[in-house]
Amino acid sequence: MVTLQLRQISVPPGHRVLFHDVSWLEFEAILEELGEHRASRIAYIQGILEIRMPLPEQEKAKTIIGYLVNILF
Repeated sequence: MVTLQLRQISVPPGHRVLFHDVSWLEFEAILEELGEHRASRIAYIQGILEIRMPLPEQEKAKTIIGYLVNILF
């Protein structure tokens, strides 16, 4: 079996990487290692871990929506 460090994985914007047979404990460890302030989006369901890098356009839309929500409240 080959083991890679998370910092060795590069996901281009607009792409995703799937990892199969990931335990919940491994998922929690990955979240802890990556930290709260990361550009990637992470999802986990039934042993499948997905790491996705959004496109810059999506990040701009997210920021604008966040500003609008703050203004409303």
